[in-house]
Amino acid sequence: MAITKSAKKAHRQSLRKQAINDVRRKALRVALKGVRTGTKGDQKALAAAYQAIDKAYKRGLIKKNTAARRKAAAAKALKA
Repeated sequence: MAITKSAKKAHRQSLRKQAINDVRRKALRVALKGVRTGTKGDQKALAAAYQAIDKAYKRGLIKKNTAARRKAAAAKALKA
C-alpha cells in the first residue's frame, strides 16, 4: 500500500483513470460488436464503430496502427 502522501494521491488518480478507461473500452467493444452483428452495408454501425475507434485512439486507449487496422476490418466486414 502507498505510504507517502504523493503515492496515495497517484493511486487515487490511477483508480479514476482506470474506471474511465474501462467505460471507454466497453464502448469500443460494443461498437465493434455492432459491426460484427450488423447487416451488409449498415452505415450506422460503421459510423458508430469509426467514432468509437477514433475516440479510443484520441484518448490513448489504442495505438494509431491498431485503430487503422480495426477500421479496415470493420469496413471489410460491412462491405456491401
